[in-house]
Amino acid sequence: MKVLKFGGSSVANSENIKQVLSIIANTSKEDKIAVVVSAFGKTTNKLLAGATKALQNAEHAKQILTEIKTLHFTVINDLVKTNTDEVLENVEILFTKLNAIYEGIFLLQELSDKTLAKVSSFGERLSSYIIANAAKENLNAAHKDSRELIITNDIYLNAQVNFEKTDALIASYFKNNQHQITVLGGFISSNLENEITTLGRGGSDFSAAIYAAALNASELQIWTDVSGMFTANPSVVKQAHPIPEISYEEAMELSHFGAKVLYPPTIQPALRKDIPIKIKNTFSPENEGTLICKNPQSKSDVKGISHIDEISLITLEGGGMIGIPGFSKRLFEALSLAQINVVFITQASSEHSICVGIYEADAVKAKEVLDATFSIEIDRKKIKPISVENDLAIIAVVGESMKNYQGLSGQMFSTLGRNNVNVRAIAQGSSEKNISAVINSFDAKKALNALHEQFFEERTKQLNLFVTGVGNVGERFLAQIHQQKKFLKENLKLNIRVIGISNSRKMFFDKSGINLKNWKELLANGEETSLSAFHEQVKKLNLRNSVFIDNTANKSVSEVYANYLKDSISVVTCNKIACASEFSNYKNLKNLSKKYNASFLFETNVGAGLPVIDTLKNLVNSGDRIHKIQAVLSGSLNFVFNNFNTETTFHDIVLQAQKEGYTEPDPKIDLSGIDVARKILILARESGYQLELEEIKNNAFLPEESLKTTNNDDFYATLIKNENHFQQIYNKAQEKNSRLKYVAEFANGQANVGLQEIPADHPFYNLEGSDNIVLFFTDRYPENPLIIKGAGAGADVTASGIFADIIRIANQ
Repeated sequence: MKVLKFGGSSVANSENIKQVLSIIANTSKEDKIAVVVSAFGKTTNKLLAGATKALQNAEHAKQILTEIKTLHFTVINDLVKTNTDEVLENVEILFTKLNAIYEGIFLLQELSDKTLAKVSSFGERLSSYIIANAAKENLNAAHKDSRELIITNDIYLNAQVNFEKTDALIASYFKNNQHQITVLGGFISSNLENEITTLGRGGSDFSAAIYAAALNASELQIWTDVSGMFTANPSVVKQAHPIPEISYEEAMELSHFGAKVLYPPTIQPALRKDIPIKIKNTFSPENEGTLICKNPQSKSDVKGISHIDEISLITLEGGGMIGIPGFSKRLFEALSLAQINVVFITQASSEHSICVGIYEADAVKAKEVLDATFSIEIDRKKIKPISVENDLAIIAVVGESMKNYQGLSGQMFSTLGRNNVNVRAIAQGSSEKNISAVINSFDAKKALNALHEQFFEERTKQLNLFVTGVGNVGERFLAQIHQQKKFLKENLKLNIRVIGISNSRKMFFDKSGINLKNWKELLANGEETSLSAFHEQVKKLNLRNSVFIDNTANKSVSEVYANYLKDSISVVTCNKIACASEFSNYKNLKNLSKKYNASFLFETNVGAGLPVIDTLKNLVNSGDRIHKIQAVLSGSLNFVFNNFNTETTFHDIVLQAQKEGYTEPDPKIDLSGIDVARKILILARESGYQLELEEIKNNAFLPEESLKTTNNDDFYATLIKNENHFQQIYNKAQEKNSRLKYVAEFANGQANVGLQEIPADHPFYNLEGSDNIVLFFTDRYPENPLIIKGAGAGADVTASGIFADIIRIANQ
């Protein structure tokens, strides 16, 4: 025999019930079955709402009653064809009784637990009777009232089952029952005086387990609206997937920590008899679902990750507790007497404090009870007043074989740490089936996704990008991401999503990932932006593995890096201003990166897409020391002087360089030498030297009036005006058979930049186009330097350098 239980969503309306009847028909072909049903979707909540309304106004309760009646009568008219009048009459009688109870509540102005049990029982009494009669249309079915079979004590709303009497009654009834199908209401029961009681939260599941155990069923099937127990809540973790098989103990742990397809008491009767439990989807019955059994075939170490919201942490703390027995007993006894359920416990080995997690709804009551219980100790300052922390959640990693999984807790907490999830308390049982942590509710979604990625998606890592600046470099970066998305997923197991984009006017976010085919249109229709608004939205989304990307040359943008790093959001930038600012700011950003475990990468600050900084870091990290650096670090200036001659004006070459994307939006930044000065400063700092920008000697070649301009039009006008000045510089180099290169040098703790005449035998002489070249003289390369050479300017190569930094973060 099998027992099938259908939840409220499965019997929410006529169409759903037709699907339930189809499942019942197919299952009953091979087995005799007992079918346990919940109330029609949300009916119990409405019944209780009606009872509460009845205290104030009986007419308001009747309005709710009319809504409930409409649903039930609609189902009868849709599904019951042969004895419709009889069913309608009996259902009308039940509603008349219910209406009388509501009127009694109003007249007596009393709503006791006993009355609440009566009111809430009508949902299952109605649903089981109607579904049984619908089944009778084509099947050998009967209805039986669970109140006649499940016997409990006198606690009306969360009754304890008398299994001795209950099992005997169930066994006796089904022994004499000849019907292939028996439909019963879940949740409802009665005490020895035949008064209605209910089985509390998850009562319908519990009822089904009671029947399965009493009948020694071959299987208990729980039919719901999801295809089994998932590795995490699929509404929170999109990548979650059904667990094929799981042990009773693992299922209990997951259900205790919020896996709502099953409630912990459900498993106990079935576990006692080793009855397999199958979790199935009413709306996709072909799916395998989850099998809960004694010896599951699946041997994966971690089975699932779950959580409970709306938790408060109660802390009893004080030096007066140390070595004094009885504090724990008094704590738990006080909470028990107040009927406050404890869902989490942890205690310091010093016995200095005890923390317990309870539901937030009980927090105020718990503090009052415990303050009273320990009032003497608090007054004498032996212990501190009871502290309460709200807005918390418990997250739990569950698996029967976790005790054999070396380093699992380390992986769990390092994953949370990387994502700036603060852990308030930790608990792990000696059986090691569960590691639980209390965290802020705000971080629960991020924590679940990060842990799920760690334990169930190890082959694919997701990065969530927030991009500021979508000009030349930003546009090419987004194009490269779009082009390589499929390749990265298939070959590097890396899922890169652009979640937010902004320019100086607008910003647009899509937490599922922006469609990069039409991002320009989306951004144009986005909301007004500011640096603070963009940052607040990134924080609000609170996504794991978040990366802020700065594709601008804007000083204001560079000043918000610290805010992102403090939120454990990595920063990738081609903007040189931050790393070339005051040394204290540069060092602070580096320290914040370490402190909050967030990457701060700026490879494109020097050499665009060339691995200049990465190579330098590897030299220093491996113990090499940098003695001297010589470099041509401006691709724009190299382009300008490689193309400037007597037949072209200096103005025209600079304008061409800007149009082709080799210069900054303000070309004076490049031509004044400030850009190169920033670059050599960054290399010096990455080599381990403390240096400020103003300490770098800048041998400018621009006329003074060019340097003093404040806009591009005026700047270009001065270039035309001073063409003879530039021709003289060019001719002087030609006379010496030399080429003009803008060179940066660092040696003996000092740096300088300036235009130099490079002879034919120098490594810089044949540097073509917009290429860069860097020479590192070190302990290991004292005479023949380590040379890095290649394209050092342009939107594409700069974008590729940013892309490379993204890959570095993914590989960490």
